[in-house]
Amino acid sequence: MPKARAARPRPAAAALARRNGQTAAAMVTDLRREKLRFDLRETRRDGKVVYEWEGRVTDPPPLRETAALSRDQALAIYRFMLMNRIMEQQLENLYKQGQVVGGVYFGLGQEGCSVASAFALGPDDWMAPMIRNQGSLLVRGFAPRDVMMQYMAKSGSPTRGRDGTSHFGDLEKRRMISPISMLGDLIPVMAGVCLGERMQGREVAAMTWIGDGGQSTGVFHEGVNFAAAQRLGLVLVIENNLWAYSTPLQRQVRITDLAVRAAGYGIPAFVVDGTDPLQVYEACRQAVARAHAGGGPTIIEAKLMRMKGHAIHDPASYVPPRLLEFWRRRDPIVRFEGYLTLKGWLGESERTRLRAEIEVEMAAERAAAESSPMPTPDDVLEGVYCERCHHPTPHFQGRPS
Repeated sequence: MPKARAARPRPAAAALARRNGQTAAAMVTDLRREKLRFDLRETRRDGKVVYEWEGRVTDPPPLRETAALSRDQALAIYRFMLMNRIMEQQLENLYKQGQVVGGVYFGLGQEGCSVASAFALGPDDWMAPMIRNQGSLLVRGFAPRDVMMQYMAKSGSPTRGRDGTSHFGDLEKRRMISPISMLGDLIPVMAGVCLGERMQGREVAAMTWIGDGGQSTGVFHEGVNFAAAQRLGLVLVIENNLWAYSTPLQRQVRITDLAVRAAGYGIPAFVVDGTDPLQVYEACRQAVARAHAGGGPTIIEAKLMRMKGHAIHDPASYVPPRLLEFWRRRDPIVRFEGYLTLKGWLGESERTRLRAEIEVEMAAERAAAESSPMPTPDDVLEGVYCERCHHPTPHFQGRPS
């Protein structure tokens, strides 16, 4: 475990007052290179609600440069993004072959946000992913077979076959809190993680993600407000993928940028293009540094698109085809490949070799997942309660109690 950071002095009251007096616009940093509006027209056709989009299908701008990433770091992010996508393609195949227990949730089009945000965390920071953040699991050290076995409810899965979706974590090695299906509930939990670390003399960042639908819940506001009032290191990434299942954003809220809500809590926020991994990383890097310095929480709104339905059973027929085409041109992997190529960091031969390596690795991971047996009934009660598997040492302000 890395050496703990010492607690930092809290900002002076006068400085806080000046910051809290800023306008909402002044507290939001917009890193985007294109600002988009996605107003939909709601009509009825054959007795069904239909949404129509009248925007223009355009090509994306170049990615925003950041000096914070080295060549090796950028290539690592690219590799994780590729792994994320190819792993989910394998999961889709496993589902269609009847090997998945339950459903499958995809992050197609959101790989850059999931990977780059988690990549900004330090080794002693915490994270709590949601269903579309499977790329963050890879960054944190989980193997693709762990994710596959979890969906297949195999005995070798992180929950040993007791769950068929993404409800697993690792408190001891990876500092990862399990997802919670009740959307928004992870936010106060992660605020509590920061508070617990502070009581032990450490200031850390605790990152979690939420969708545009989940940020409409009451517990979202309660958790963010508590983190703001206590100046806890919560890093909250709102993945605004425009649809809360089948409800478009404009039917949920009257504001265009969800990040402006941060002003109501007196905390800063970023708006980023969620298909640009460089923007995502830069915003998250600054938010993590602020958390380490005891500066409190940050909200990061990533604008992107969920390129498949809510889950594998959802064909997403409610999404206008031209809107999907707009976002297909903003494929985060294709955009990042272009950036790396222009930088001279990724040649054609290296790209082909890397993709082939990942394909071979993923086939081996799938084979390992398929060979894991299903759990047996005789161990169904094992692991329900902690059986001396954890050895907590209570501390307060860094001193043993």
